[in-house]
Amino acid sequence: MRKLILFFLLFLFFLDNVFASIVVMDADSKRVIYSKKMNEKKLIASTSKIMTSIIALENSNLDKKIKVDKEIYKAYGSMTYIKEGEEFSLRDLLSGLMLQSGNDAALTIANGIMPYDKFINEMNFKAYKLEMYNTVFENPHGLNDETKNISTAYDMALLMRYAIKNQDFIDITRQTKYKVGNYIWYNKNKLLTDYKYLISGKIGYTKKSGQVYVSAAKKDGKTLIITSIDEPDKFNLHKKLYEKYFNIYERYKILDKNTFSFKVNNKNNNHYYIKNDFYMLLSKEEIDDLKIKINLNEKKNNVEVYLKDKLIHTEQLYIIKYESALKKVKRMLLFWK
Repeated sequence: MRKLILFFLLFLFFLDNVFASIVVMDADSKRVIYSKKMNEKKLIASTSKIMTSIIALENSNLDKKIKVDKEIYKAYGSMTYIKEGEEFSLRDLLSGLMLQSGNDAALTIANGIMPYDKFINEMNFKAYKLEMYNTVFENPHGLNDETKNISTAYDMALLMRYAIKNQDFIDITRQTKYKVGNYIWYNKNKLLTDYKYLISGKIGYTKKSGQVYVSAAKKDGKTLIITSIDEPDKFNLHKKLYEKYFNIYERYKILDKNTFSFKVNNKNNNHYYIKNDFYMLLSKEEIDDLKIKINLNEKKNNVEVYLKDKLIHTEQLYIIKYESALKKVKRMLLFWK
Protein backbone atom coordinates (compact mmCIF):
# COMPACT_ATOMS: atom_id res chain seq x y z
CA MET A 1 0.00 0.00 0.00
CA ARG A 2 2.83 2.40 0.88
CA LYS A 3 4.53 1.71 -2.46
CA LEU A 4 1.27 2.46 -4.27
CA ILE A 5 0.88 5.78 -2.45
CA LEU A 6 4.51 6.70 -3.17
CA PHE A 7 4.08 5.87 -6.86
CA PHE A 8 0.92 7.99 -7.02
CA LEU A 9 2.64 10.97 -5.39
CA LEU A 10 5.60 10.70 -7.76
CA PHE A 11 3.20 10.51 -10.68
CA LEU A 12 1.47 13.69 -9.56
CA PHE A 13 4.83 15.42 -9.08
CA PHE A 14 5.99 14.73 -12.62
CA LEU A 15 2.55 15.46 -14.05
CA ASP A 16 2.47 18.92 -12.47
CA ASN A 17 5.23 20.12 -10.20
CA VAL A 18 3.22 21.49 -7.29
CA PHE A 19 6.28 23.19 -5.83
CA ALA A 20 7.21 25.33 -8.84
CA SER A 21 6.67 29.07 -9.12
CA ILE A 22 6.19 30.24 -12.71
CA VAL A 23 5.57 33.52 -14.53
CA VAL A 24 5.13 34.32 -18.19
CA MET A 25 5.29 38.10 -18.71
CA ASP A 26 4.75 40.38 -21.68
CA ALA A 27 7.93 42.46 -21.76
CA ASP A 28 6.17 45.48 -23.27
CA SER A 29 3.41 45.93 -20.73
CA LYS A 30 4.66 43.95 -17.68
CA ARG A 31 1.38 42.06 -17.90
CA VAL A 32 1.50 38.52 -16.51
CA ILE A 33 -0.22 36.23 -19.00
CA TYR A 34 0.36 33.03 -17.04
CA SER A 35 1.40 32.45 -13.45
CA LYS A 36 1.66 29.91 -10.68
CA LYS A 37 2.65 30.93 -7.16
CA MET A 38 4.22 34.03 -8.67
CA ASN A 39 4.49 35.98 -5.40
CA GLU A 40 5.82 33.17 -3.23
CA LYS A 41 9.18 34.15 -1.75
CA LYS A 42 11.95 31.69 -2.55
CA LEU A 43 15.71 31.35 -2.81
CA ILE A 44 16.89 32.35 -6.30
CA ALA A 45 20.45 30.94 -6.40
CA SER A 46 22.64 32.14 -9.30
CA THR A 47 19.87 34.04 -11.09
CA SER A 48 20.93 36.70 -8.55
CA LYS A 49 23.79 37.35 -10.97
CA ILE A 50 21.39 39.11 -13.34
CA MET A 51 21.25 41.94 -10.81
CA THR A 52 25.00 41.71 -10.19
CA SER A 53 25.58 42.23 -13.92
CA ILE A 54 23.23 45.20 -14.14
CA ILE A 55 24.79 46.99 -11.18
CA ALA A 56 28.25 46.44 -12.67
CA LEU A 57 27.22 47.59 -16.15
CA GLU A 58 25.53 50.73 -14.84
CA ASN A 59 28.37 51.72 -12.52
CA SER A 60 31.43 50.97 -14.63
CA ASN A 61 32.56 50.23 -18.19
CA LEU A 62 33.38 46.95 -19.89
CA ASP A 63 37.04 47.85 -20.40
CA LYS A 64 37.70 48.57 -16.72
CA LYS A 65 40.55 46.42 -15.38
CA ILE A 66 39.91 44.60 -12.11
CA LYS A 67 42.52 42.70 -10.13
CA VAL A 68 41.44 39.46 -8.46
CA ASP A 69 41.94 39.72 -4.69
CA LYS A 70 41.84 37.26 -1.80
CA GLU A 71 38.04 37.58 -1.49
CA ILE A 72 37.72 34.79 -4.09
CA TYR A 73 38.68 32.28 -1.40
CA LYS A 74 35.24 32.84 0.12
CA ALA A 75 33.64 31.43 -3.04
CA TYR A 76 32.73 27.81 -3.69
CA GLY A 77 30.38 25.85 -5.91
CA SER A 78 30.29 26.97 -9.53
CA MET A 79 33.61 28.67 -10.32
CA THR A 80 35.66 30.25 -13.12
CA TYR A 81 38.83 29.32 -11.17
CA ILE A 82 40.45 32.71 -11.65
CA LYS A 83 43.48 33.26 -9.40
CA GLU A 84 44.42 35.94 -6.90
CA GLY A 85 46.59 38.62 -8.51
CA GLU A 86 45.30 38.07 -12.07
CA GLU A 87 43.78 41.04 -13.87
CA PHE A 88 40.70 40.94 -16.10
CA SER A 89 38.44 43.44 -17.82
CA LEU A 90 34.89 43.79 -16.56
CA ARG A 91 33.76 42.23 -19.86
CA ASP A 92 35.87 39.13 -19.05
CA LEU A 93 34.49 38.85 -15.53
CA LEU A 94 30.87 39.36 -16.59
CA SER A 95 31.28 36.63 -19.20
CA GLY A 96 32.64 34.29 -16.55
CA LEU A 97 29.82 35.34 -14.25
CA MET A 98 26.93 34.83 -16.68
CA LEU A 99 28.22 31.89 -18.75
CA GLN A 100 30.18 29.78 -16.28
CA SER A 101 28.18 31.19 -13.34
CA GLY A 102 31.39 31.83 -11.47
CA ASN A 103 30.85 32.70 -7.82
CA ASP A 104 34.47 33.82 -7.67
CA ALA A 105 33.77 36.22 -10.55
CA ALA A 106 30.77 37.59 -8.63
CA LEU A 107 32.89 38.46 -5.60
CA THR A 108 35.63 39.94 -7.78
CA ILE A 109 33.13 42.16 -9.61
CA ALA A 110 31.39 43.32 -6.43
CA ASN A 111 34.68 44.23 -4.74
CA GLY A 112 36.19 45.69 -7.89
CA ILE A 113 33.40 48.11 -8.82
CA MET A 114 32.82 49.68 -5.39
CA PRO A 115 33.06 48.73 -1.70
CA TYR A 116 31.32 45.37 -1.22
CA ASP A 117 28.61 46.57 1.19
CA LYS A 118 27.77 49.46 -1.12
CA PHE A 119 27.46 47.06 -4.06
CA ILE A 120 24.90 44.97 -2.13
CA ASN A 121 23.03 48.15 -1.16
CA GLU A 122 22.94 49.14 -4.83
CA MET A 123 21.45 45.75 -5.72
CA ASN A 124 18.64 46.26 -3.23
CA PHE A 125 18.08 49.89 -4.20
CA LYS A 126 17.75 48.88 -7.84
CA ALA A 127 15.31 46.13 -6.86
CA TYR A 128 13.18 48.71 -5.07
CA LYS A 129 13.24 51.06 -8.07
CA LEU A 130 12.08 48.20 -10.28
CA GLU A 131 9.18 47.52 -7.87
CA MET A 132 10.66 44.18 -6.84
CA TYR A 133 9.07 44.59 -3.43
CA ASN A 134 9.44 40.95 -2.37
CA THR A 135 13.17 40.78 -3.08
CA VAL A 136 16.20 41.01 -0.79
CA PHE A 137 19.82 40.57 -1.89
CA GLU A 138 22.50 39.72 0.68
CA ASN A 139 25.26 38.66 -1.74
CA PRO A 140 26.22 39.00 -5.44
CA HIS A 141 26.37 35.27 -6.26
CA GLY A 142 23.30 33.45 -4.91
CA LEU A 143 24.97 30.95 -2.58
CA ASN A 144 22.61 30.51 0.33
CA ASP A 145 24.44 28.99 3.29
CA GLU A 146 25.59 32.07 5.21
CA THR A 147 23.69 34.79 3.32
CA LYS A 148 20.53 34.47 1.26
CA ASN A 149 18.94 36.12 -1.75
CA ILE A 150 15.15 35.92 -1.68
CA SER A 151 12.77 36.85 -4.47
CA THR A 152 9.68 35.72 -6.39
CA ALA A 153 8.98 34.54 -9.90
CA TYR A 154 7.21 37.84 -10.59
CA ASP A 155 10.03 40.01 -9.26
CA MET A 156 12.67 38.12 -11.23
CA ALA A 157 10.62 38.58 -14.41
CA LEU A 158 10.61 42.33 -13.70
CA LEU A 159 14.39 42.21 -13.34
CA MET A 160 14.93 40.36 -16.62
CA ARG A 161 12.54 42.75 -18.37
CA TYR A 162 14.77 45.61 -17.26
CA ALA A 163 18.05 43.79 -17.95
CA ILE A 164 17.30 43.06 -21.62
CA LYS A 165 16.99 46.80 -22.28
CA ASN A 166 20.77 46.85 -21.85
CA GLN A 167 22.43 45.71 -25.09
CA ASP A 168 25.70 44.83 -23.34
CA PHE A 169 23.78 42.50 -21.05
CA ILE A 170 22.17 40.77 -24.02
CA ASP A 171 25.46 40.49 -25.90
CA ILE A 172 27.20 38.91 -22.92
CA THR A 173 24.44 36.46 -22.02
CA ARG A 174 23.98 35.31 -25.65
CA GLN A 175 27.55 34.07 -25.94
CA THR A 176 27.87 30.29 -26.03
CA LYS A 177 31.50 30.44 -24.92
CA TYR A 178 34.13 32.98 -23.98
CA LYS A 179 37.92 32.72 -24.09
CA VAL A 180 40.39 34.92 -22.24
CA GLY A 181 44.01 33.88 -21.78
CA ASN A 182 44.07 30.22 -20.85
CA TYR A 183 40.44 30.29 -19.68
CA ILE A 184 37.46 29.07 -21.71
CA TRP A 185 34.02 29.47 -20.16
CA TYR A 186 30.92 27.80 -21.60
CA ASN A 187 27.36 29.00 -21.26
CA LYS A 188 25.26 26.67 -19.09
CA ASN A 189 22.06 28.05 -20.59
CA LYS A 190 21.39 25.18 -23.02
CA LEU A 191 18.24 26.76 -24.41
CA LEU A 192 20.40 29.24 -26.32
CA THR A 193 21.26 26.50 -28.80
CA ASP A 194 17.95 24.61 -28.54
CA TYR A 195 15.57 27.54 -29.11
CA LYS A 196 16.50 30.08 -31.76
CA TYR A 197 14.27 32.85 -30.40
CA LEU A 198 15.97 32.99 -27.00
CA ILE A 199 17.79 36.28 -26.43
CA SER A 200 18.98 35.93 -22.83
CA GLY A 201 18.79 33.79 -19.74
CA LYS A 202 20.41 32.70 -16.50
CA ILE A 203 20.12 29.44 -14.64
CA GLY A 204 20.72 28.80 -10.96
CA TYR A 205 20.80 25.88 -8.58
CA THR A 206 21.51 25.04 -4.98
CA LYS A 207 20.15 22.15 -2.93
CA LYS A 208 17.97 24.57 -0.99
CA SER A 209 16.63 26.53 -3.96
CA GLY A 210 16.17 23.78 -6.50
CA GLN A 211 16.45 24.61 -10.20
CA VAL A 212 15.87 28.28 -11.01
CA TYR A 213 15.72 29.76 -14.50
CA VAL A 214 14.96 33.24 -15.85
CA SER A 215 14.90 33.73 -19.62
CA ALA A 216 13.73 36.04 -22.39
CA ALA A 217 12.77 35.29 -25.99
CA LYS A 218 11.73 37.42 -28.96
CA LYS A 219 9.71 36.29 -31.97
CA ASP A 220 7.98 38.41 -34.63
CA GLY A 221 8.47 41.55 -32.55
CA LYS A 222 6.94 39.94 -29.45
CA THR A 223 9.10 39.57 -26.33
CA LEU A 224 8.24 37.26 -23.46
CA ILE A 225 9.96 36.80 -20.09
CA ILE A 226 9.69 33.48 -18.24
CA THR A 227 10.74 32.69 -14.68
CA SER A 228 10.58 29.27 -13.07
CA ILE A 229 11.71 28.51 -9.53
CA ASP A 230 12.07 24.98 -8.17
CA GLU A 231 11.25 23.40 -11.56
CA PRO A 232 13.65 20.56 -12.53
CA ASP A 233 12.61 20.37 -16.19
CA LYS A 234 13.37 24.04 -16.73
CA PHE A 235 14.57 24.08 -20.35
CA ASN A 236 11.66 22.05 -21.71
CA LEU A 237 9.17 24.03 -19.66
CA HIS A 238 10.40 27.40 -20.93
CA LYS A 239 10.46 26.24 -24.54
CA LYS A 240 6.91 24.85 -24.33
CA LEU A 241 5.61 28.03 -22.70
CA TYR A 242 7.27 30.23 -25.33
CA GLU A 243 5.82 28.21 -28.18
CA LYS A 244 2.38 28.23 -26.61
CA TYR A 245 2.09 31.94 -25.84
CA PHE A 246 3.85 33.24 -28.93
CA ASN A 247 1.12 31.45 -30.90
CA ILE A 248 -1.74 32.85 -28.82
CA TYR A 249 -0.75 36.52 -28.65
CA GLU A 250 -0.08 39.30 -31.14
CA ARG A 251 1.63 42.64 -30.48
CA TYR A 252 -0.44 45.82 -30.79
CA LYS A 253 0.50 49.50 -30.52
CA ILE A 254 -2.06 50.79 -28.06
CA LEU A 255 -0.75 54.35 -27.67
CA ASP A 256 1.13 56.18 -30.41
CA LYS A 257 3.08 59.26 -29.28
CA ASN A 258 3.02 60.67 -32.83
CA THR A 259 -0.74 60.62 -33.20
CA PHE A 260 -2.14 60.64 -29.67
CA SER A 261 -2.89 64.29 -28.93
CA PHE A 262 -5.93 66.46 -28.39
CA LYS A 263 -6.97 69.97 -27.44
CA VAL A 264 -9.39 70.90 -24.69
CA ASN A 265 -11.51 73.86 -25.64
CA ASN A 266 -11.59 75.82 -22.43
CA LYS A 267 -10.30 79.20 -21.31
CA ASN A 268 -6.69 77.97 -21.54
CA ASN A 269 -7.05 75.99 -24.78
CA ASN A 270 -4.54 73.44 -23.49
CA HIS A 271 -3.10 70.90 -25.90
CA TYR A 272 -2.28 67.45 -24.43
CA TYR A 273 0.20 64.85 -25.67
CA ILE A 274 2.22 61.80 -24.56
CA LYS A 275 5.96 61.15 -24.85
CA ASN A 276 6.01 57.36 -25.20
CA ASP A 277 4.49 54.65 -27.35
CA PHE A 278 2.83 51.77 -25.54
CA TYR A 279 2.67 48.24 -26.95
CA MET A 280 0.88 45.22 -25.55
CA LEU A 281 0.33 41.55 -26.34
CA LEU A 282 -3.30 40.60 -26.81
CA SER A 283 -5.14 37.52 -27.93
CA LYS A 284 -7.91 37.90 -30.51
CA GLU A 285 -10.51 37.35 -27.80
CA GLU A 286 -9.12 40.20 -25.68
CA ILE A 287 -9.15 43.01 -28.22
CA ASP A 288 -12.73 44.07 -27.44
CA ASP A 289 -11.94 44.09 -23.70
CA LEU A 290 -9.37 46.86 -24.06
CA LYS A 291 -10.37 50.25 -22.69
CA ILE A 292 -8.58 53.60 -22.65
CA LYS A 293 -9.47 56.20 -20.04
CA ILE A 294 -8.27 59.83 -20.04
CA ASN A 295 -8.03 61.62 -16.69
CA LEU A 296 -7.91 65.42 -16.59
CA ASN A 297 -8.28 66.80 -13.10
CA GLU A 298 -6.36 68.47 -10.27
CA LYS A 299 -4.95 65.15 -9.00
CA LYS A 300 -3.75 63.61 -12.24
CA ASN A 301 -3.44 64.13 -15.97
CA ASN A 302 -2.86 60.76 -17.57
CA VAL A 303 -4.04 58.03 -19.89
CA GLU A 304 -4.94 54.67 -18.37
CA VAL A 305 -5.08 51.43 -20.34
CA TYR A 306 -7.42 48.75 -18.97
CA LEU A 307 -8.00 45.15 -19.95
CA LYS A 308 -11.52 44.50 -18.79
CA ASP A 309 -11.42 46.20 -15.38
CA LYS A 310 -7.73 45.66 -14.67
CA LEU A 311 -5.35 48.60 -14.99
CA ILE A 312 -2.44 47.57 -17.24
CA HIS A 313 -0.59 50.80 -17.97
CA THR A 314 -0.56 54.49 -17.09
CA GLU A 315 0.97 57.12 -19.36
CA GLN A 316 1.54 60.69 -18.23
CA LEU A 317 -0.18 63.47 -20.17
CA TYR A 318 1.84 66.62 -20.90
CA ILE A 319 0.48 70.06 -21.63
CA ILE A 320 1.33 72.71 -24.17
CA LYS A 321 -0.61 75.85 -23.35
CA TYR A 322 -2.10 77.64 -26.32
CA GLU A 323 -0.23 80.88 -25.69
CA SER A 324 3.13 79.09 -25.38
CA ALA A 325 2.57 77.11 -28.55
CA LEU A 326 1.57 80.25 -30.44
CA LYS A 327 4.68 82.14 -29.30
CA LYS A 328 6.90 79.18 -30.28
CA VAL A 329 5.42 79.14 -33.80
CA LYS A 330 5.89 82.91 -34.16
CA ARG A 331 9.55 82.64 -33.11
CA MET A 332 10.11 79.94 -35.71
CA LEU A 333 8.49 82.04 -38.43
CA LEU A 334 10.61 85.07 -37.51
CA PHE A 335 13.77 82.94 -37.58
CA TRP A 336 13.12 81.81 -41.17
CA LYS A 337 12.36 85.30 -42.51
